[in-house]
Amino acid sequence: MADIHKLAQMFQELDDQLVNCMKCGMCQAVCPVFGRTGREADVTRGKIALLEGLAHEMLTDPEGVNDKLNRCLLCGTCQANCPSGVSVMDIFLKARAIMTGYFGLSPVKKAIFRGMLKNPKLFNSLTSMGAKFQGLFTKPANDMLGTSCARFNAPVVGDRHFKALADKPLHKLVPEMDTPAGKSGIKVGFYVGCVIDKMFPNVGQAILKVLDHHGVGVYLPSGQACCGIPALSSGDTETFDTLVEQNMKRLMAGEFDYLVTGCATCTSTIKELWPTMYQGNEALAGDLAAMERKTMDISQFLVDILHIEPGKTMGGRSVTYHDPCHLKNSLGVTAQPRAVIEAAGCDFKEMAEAGTCCGCGGSFNIAHYELSKAIGGRKADNIIDSGAEVAATSCPACMMQIMDMLSRKGAQKEVRHVIELYADSL
Repeated sequence: MADIHKLAQMFQELDDQLVNCMKCGMCQAVCPVFGRTGREADVTRGKIALLEGLAHEMLTDPEGVNDKLNRCLLCGTCQANCPSGVSVMDIFLKARAIMTGYFGLSPVKKAIFRGMLKNPKLFNSLTSMGAKFQGLFTKPANDMLGTSCARFNAPVVGDRHFKALADKPLHKLVPEMDTPAGKSGIKVGFYVGCVIDKMFPNVGQAILKVLDHHGVGVYLPSGQACCGIPALSSGDTETFDTLVEQNMKRLMAGEFDYLVTGCATCTSTIKELWPTMYQGNEALAGDLAAMERKTMDISQFLVDILHIEPGKTMGGRSVTYHDPCHLKNSLGVTAQPRAVIEAAGCDFKEMAEAGTCCGCGGSFNIAHYELSKAIGGRKADNIIDSGAEVAATSCPACMMQIMDMLSRKGAQKEVRHVIELYADSL
C-alpha cells in the first residue's frame, strides 16, 4: 500500500484538476464507449463526477469504482475535444494510481507487472517459450490476415482471432546496433516497443531498412524494456518508474539527434507520460524532458525531418488508413502517415470515421472484450466499405485489434504498418 502522505498529495492534485470540468457534456458526443452503452457512468463527465467523491466511494464501493474507472479506453478523444482543456488522461491515471496505492495490485497483475515486465530478460524468455509451443494450442483463422484462433476455449484468448507471436523477435534478429550517420547527417535512437519486438518484428525491420536507405545512423540498444503504459494504466506507478529508469539508462548510453518509434502508444507514453507521471529520482527530470523533445513517430520523422516525396505507383494497391488515438488525439499526428502512404505510391482511400477509436485500449480489450468488439466491429465495417485492399495504421496494438475484427468477418484484407508500405516501395 502507498504511503498515506503520498495518497493525500495525490488526492489534492486530483482535486485541483477536477475543478476545471464544467460538466458541459461535450465528451458524450465523442466517447466511443458511451456511444455504445449510453451510460453516463461510461462517459468522462460521469467519471469525473464519481472522482469528486472518490475518498468516500473507494471506501464504500471499491469494486464499483474500479469497474467504472476501468471502463475507459484511455483513447484521449474526450481530452482532445474538451473546450475547457481538462487533462482527462492525467486525472484518470492518477485516480487509478490512488486506487492501486490504497488497495494494492491483484495477484495476477502483480505477477505480470512486477514479476515479468520489470524483468525484460524473463519477459523475453517467457515469450520465446510461448512462440515455440503456441502451435499446439492455436490453428489458422484467416490466411490473408495471418490470424490464428485457439484450438479450444482458453482464458483471456476466448474466441479472439489474433496475431501469433513471431518465431523470432526483433531483439534476436537485431540484438543491437550503433551505426554512424550517413548521407543524411542524422542519427536516431530506435525504441522498439514490446508488440513490435515480439509480434511484428517485420515492422521493426522495415524501419531499419528505411533508415538505412536514407542514410540515417541508428542507435538500437539491447535490453530495452516495456514503455510502462500497461502498468501505469493499472495504477502501478512503482513498475512504471522502474521501467522508465531501465529504458533511460540504455537510451542515455548512446548519442543521437532524435528518438523514433513505430508504435503510437510508445511515442505518446515517452513524450507525455514519462516526463509527467514519473515519480522516481528527481535528478532524471531534465533528461526525461530532453528525451521528450527528441521523440517522434517514424512517419513524422520521415515527413518533417527527412522530407520524403511521393513515389511511383505500386501496381495500384489501394490503401486506407486508421488514425491511432495516441497519435491523433495525444500528439496531433495525422497528415504525416498519409503522406508516407502517398510516398509509397499507393492509391489512398480515406475511410469513414478514420479518426475514431478501434476499441483496443490495451487491457480494456481483455476486461471488456464484448464492448471492445462492438467498437472494433464498426471500424472493420468502415475499412471494408472503403473498398481498399490494405488497412494501414501506425500502431501495432491497433493492428492486432483490426486483424481480429476483420478476421472475424472473414474479410480478405491485409493489415500493414505504414512504414512497411514505404519500405516495400524502396
